Amino acid sequence: MEAPTVFAAFDKDGDGKVSASELRCGLWSTLGEDMSEEDAAAILAAVDADGDGLLNQEEFSSLATGAQENDDVKRKCLMEAFGMYASSSTMITPASLRRTLSRLGSHELGVEECRAMICRFDLDGDGVLSFDEFRVMMMA
Repeated sequence: MEAPTVFAAFDKDGDGKVSASELRCGLWSTLGEDMSEEDAAAILAAVDADGDGLLNQEEFSSLATGAQENDDVKRKCLMEAFGMYASSSTMITPASLRRTLSRLGSHELGVEECRAMICRFDLDGDGVLSFDEFRVMMMA
């Protein structure tokens, strides 16, 4: 299937853009791939060149053809950065964010300020940042 045909199949509302929800549904219907909203948002953010939160034809084509250059290098760098902030290997908490920012010489922030920073990118509302949420934040 050519990229424009695939794009049309994913663009369910016909607005010329693919949302995270449409991406998720499209992957399920075409590949049987079940993806979380969080993962769909992270994938979308990784190729959303114009930052509108949606994929146009060109952005979708780069995703569909695997044209993302240096993806492995970017992921490795993001994993290393995530590890600096994470309280464990799986999440960034308000306390771990505060501790790391303090070590990096940032002005002293309270836990509530760090909680507010996390809240902006906490896609699943659990109060912490997973790697995928951190990746979305770093790509914003």
